[in-house]
Amino acid sequence: MPTIVQRVASVANLNEFSVNPNSHWVNHKGSWTTNIVIIIVFRFVFGVIPWSTPELSWTLTNLSYCLFQYLMFHGIIGTPFEVNQGEYDNLTLWEQMDNGEQYTPTKKFLTVVPIIVFLISTHYTNYDVPTFIINFTALLIILIAKLPAFHRVRFFGINMGQSSMH
Repeated sequence: MPTIVQRVASVANLNEFSVNPNSHWVNHKGSWTTNIVIIIVFRFVFGVIPWSTPELSWTLTNLSYCLFQYLMFHGIIGTPFEVNQGEYDNLTLWEQMDNGEQYTPTKKFLTVVPIIVFLISTHYTNYDVPTFIINFTALLIILIAKLPAFHRVRFFGINMGQSSMH
């Protein structure tokens, strides 16, 4: 019977000096800029919808950005290329970044940006309680996924990969 919480096995031969092309790009400042551009594009797209209000536009921007970040960094496992003898096959992009090291500048940036978008969306929704709850729930989900306590942790067997069960 599967358990609720499972841990992905560590790979003993993970080399701290090896470069993972799947996650190395996130450390470039251009990828940081791209995150900001994505937020601006979301806001613009939701802002030009004729029946959209600024409150709705910012809420949809926050929800879309949190969903984008979750899928991009926490929802997909493995690498699109054969590198490092399969060391990264069962890891999410977040777990692959910086060889699993926590609190790197890139991980801090990718943690702070959703908080800032949440704060902006909360301000523009005039601190409306139902909208706050929706925005806060999205933020909470994305932040919990980034916590070091959940590094290599899977719930209900989701994203376990092929041979990573302990």
